[in-house]
Amino acid sequence: MDQAPSATLAIGIEQRLSAPRTGLFGLQHLLALTGIWIFPVLIGQSLNLSQVQVSHIVQGCFLMTGIITVLQSSRLLKLPIVQGPTAGFFVALSAAGATFGLGTAFGSMMVAGLICMVLSIPIKHFGLFGHISKLSSSPIVFGTLFVIIGGQLASIGLSGWFGVPGTPGYGSPNFWVSIITVITVLGCLIFGGNSVVRRAAIIWGIAAGTLVAAVAGLWTPAGAGSVPLVHAPTWLPFGFGVEWSVVVVMLLAFFQAGAESAGMYSLVGSWGGQQVGLSRTNRGLFTEFFGTTVGSLFGGIGTTSYPENAGIIRVTGVGSRFVTATAGGAAIVLAFIPGVSLFIAGLPSPVLSAASTILFGIIAMSGVQLLATVDWDDLNLAVAAPAFIIALGLQFLPAEITAGISPSVAAIVGSPMMLGIIMLVVLHLIVNVGIRPILERGRPANAEPLAVGQSSSHV
Repeated sequence: MDQAPSATLAIGIEQRLSAPRTGLFGLQHLLALTGIWIFPVLIGQSLNLSQVQVSHIVQGCFLMTGIITVLQSSRLLKLPIVQGPTAGFFVALSAAGATFGLGTAFGSMMVAGLICMVLSIPIKHFGLFGHISKLSSSPIVFGTLFVIIGGQLASIGLSGWFGVPGTPGYGSPNFWVSIITVITVLGCLIFGGNSVVRRAAIIWGIAAGTLVAAVAGLWTPAGAGSVPLVHAPTWLPFGFGVEWSVVVVMLLAFFQAGAESAGMYSLVGSWGGQQVGLSRTNRGLFTEFFGTTVGSLFGGIGTTSYPENAGIIRVTGVGSRFVTATAGGAAIVLAFIPGVSLFIAGLPSPVLSAASTILFGIIAMSGVQLLATVDWDDLNLAVAAPAFIIALGLQFLPAEITAGISPSVAAIVGSPMMLGIIMLVVLHLIVNVGIRPILERGRPANAEPLAVGQSSSHV
């Protein structure tokens, strides 16, 4: 039976649309998956991969995104949730790939995914991951983490605006192409209203910058004729290996992505008038971890539930899970067309660097938005301040110190995001969950209580 639309949604979660409208709204969701366009190419640039190798990652991302989105929308979670590559896994794969190789990075992600699947088995109350994520998904934890991620990624964007020495257009010509890319993205964000123009602003910026680069003779598309028209994603494109420290890093990335997804399940479900309890949350997380585990075998970057796609649902009022299932199905189809992946892999690097600069800034400012909901008493400062400054300070450790760190330890300590989330979760649990209630009990009866994340004193 079709579900009646809620006050928030014009088209309810269980309602269907005509085939043309389903395809149109599904296309909007597909265009919002900016991580597929940017993260694989940036990994390729940082690790000196060939375009063909990068295209393998793109194909893996399409496959992973499609599988998880279809499963979330249809049989398991039954919510209009769209999954896509996330910055947390991008950072983890880049760091681990540089130290141990991508074969070990993806292999360790698969092992971590299997562990998280066990922790989220959706059998009554056995799934532990839902309990863990709800316990520590405070705005102070993830708000600060997003700012740390933005700061860590800042070094990747702007330096690439000028291109690569020895390539066409290095210097001023590529810089102006990057400027056009940024102006287009900002223009779409500012003047795009509540349309797909704003939701896919990064994609339109990439399209504009690429077109200008082609007209100026600075870029030519990769030859799709060099690959078959239809071909399955490549199995273990970088080999296979496992390193325990990378497994830990990937577990942290899964934790961040899973907690973010759990919050999105609850939010989107509430728009459709549905309660998303712990058992249903664990079903969604199990599906996400299963899809990421499978996708890692084909070079896919780990996913989370995209807030951009939730924004599309909120703005359009179309909450049909059959629309998001269609978007997932389209992503699976694209995974089997290697020419599309090769084209994305060959996009001009200055354009992607410029677009990623805005994307990384948005990630950081999303953290600032979350932190604006926190009332900053001394206890909350004790959680966020040391984690923030120590995590970002890792990037400036003396070379003599880092040279003496073993690769296994460096995989964790060398990543601001990874050490940041460890410190934030541990400090939050100790200070806000453990110490704050004790201090509350010791306060005078007529004193205003200090709730977690709240205080009457501000900085």
